[in-house]
Amino acid sequence: MNQTVLITGCSSGFGKLAAQAFHRKGWNVAATMRSPEKETELVDADRMLVLKLDVTDTASVAAAFAATRAHFGPVGVVVNNAGYGGHGLFEQASDEDVRAMFETNVFGPMNVMREALPEMRAAGGGAIVNVTSMAGHLGLPGNAVYSASKHAMIGLTEAMALEYKPLGVRIYSVAPGAYPTTRFGANTDKRVEQGDAQLVDLSTRLRAQITAVGEQMATRGGSLADPQEVVDLIFQCVRGEAPIHNPSGSDADMLIGMMGQDKRQAFLDQLEAMLIPAAAASR
Repeated sequence: MNQTVLITGCSSGFGKLAAQAFHRKGWNVAATMRSPEKETELVDADRMLVLKLDVTDTASVAAAFAATRAHFGPVGVVVNNAGYGGHGLFEQASDEDVRAMFETNVFGPMNVMREALPEMRAAGGGAIVNVTSMAGHLGLPGNAVYSASKHAMIGLTEAMALEYKPLGVRIYSVAPGAYPTTRFGANTDKRVEQGDAQLVDLSTRLRAQITAVGEQMATRGGSLADPQEVVDLIFQCVRGEAPIHNPSGSDADMLIGMMGQDKRQAFLDQLEAMLIPAAAASR
């Protein structure tokens, strides 16, 4: 496989960790973010290119891919990591809030994949890893709009994985549970105080409960969950050693077991056999 990866949302969290890990392993890395001028840890260097990319802007997406191809050649792997959360009840989210969430968390990754897929198909292969969330596997109260956006990405990834497998392109979801990089309340609570007193009361109590549970889950087993687990799963996907859906974290494993979703891949294998034309599957 071509050893060039483009990663979105590299200014912090899983995106930055992934960029650093790919670079250490000898990959050509296009580390992209909305404000590269503010970045101090990731810098242009041998096999590292720091680029501006706003996933909601198709011209920005195209420009970042063009710069990557000019510098490194074809892009063989994409990690769709850019996204953001947002706490609050459904009524506390304005129409503008909802649309902005979907623009970044759903339409943004779509924009990136539309740019990457023709090149991957022409090359006869490639891999796309969508960093989603366990909120895409369950309806998380107090996070209705965010959960909806992540459910959309889980469904999109699953369908596209089956669609593009016959064309040589592998598509995966990595769904983190509670990690310290999620910064449980940081920059995401602006809606909790919106609306009437009844909404504010319930939203505030939900936020406190979920924050406490999230922090507890992030330390399941007695130590703080290591974000490197997410990066390791991304590499498993890139190597073709993973199922379509990859929950990450002991809390995620627990929730998947509670939902009875631990056999999901076996179901998808049966679905593939039913729905994918035999001639296409054999190519």
